[in-house]
Amino acid sequence: MRLIPVLGACALLVAVPSLSSAQGQKFAYVNSQMLLQNAPGRAEAEASFEKDMVGIRQQLSKLQDSLNTMNEAFAKEEVSLSPTAKEARLKTLREKEATWRQQAEKLQERAQDRQEELMAPIMENLRKVLDDVRSEGGYSFIFDVSQGAFVVSADKNLDITDRVMSKMRLSAPKAAAPAATRPAGPASAPAGVTTKKPPTT
Repeated sequence: MRLIPVLGACALLVAVPSLSSAQGQKFAYVNSQMLLQNAPGRAEAEASFEKDMVGIRQQLSKLQDSLNTMNEAFAKEEVSLSPTAKEARLKTLREKEATWRQQAEKLQERAQDRQEELMAPIMENLRKVLDDVRSEGGYSFIFDVSQGAFVVSADKNLDITDRVMSKMRLSAPKAAAPAATRPAGPASAPAGVTTKKPPTT
């Protein structure tokens, strides 16, 4: 499971202003996907996330193996079971499946929380840098063209992605500390998997 980039997460505007209101205003654009993929601390965050996921994957695997074993045993013994015994076994299997789903959901939530925790300083730094660059450059708006939405042609001189990236590297936060070791079993907390979008400016 890899950290999931949020395309367009750093856009400072969601609608292009009308031509009449755009007069006298200064614009620029960035590719937020490129910024996030190359953001300082991203590689370290992914490595830490993958390390944390080892335990979660193991727990999910054990839960699935246990459920598979029960299903296989039931399939072999089903023909020899009385109707009452069969119904009891089916009830037990349904309960186990429900428990497995609940535990799996909690593990996924824990993974998502950890992902958001690791990405938080990176996203915060990017938002701050975008605000600083917008203020320093006198831009009224900075657009995000990472998905190419509604952008059919653009002046490359207005692309300030490299400038933002350089400033991000200078103000990069320290890498997030590894998560503390947690006991086996589900925990409250992925998703993998939606990273929260930062507020628009």
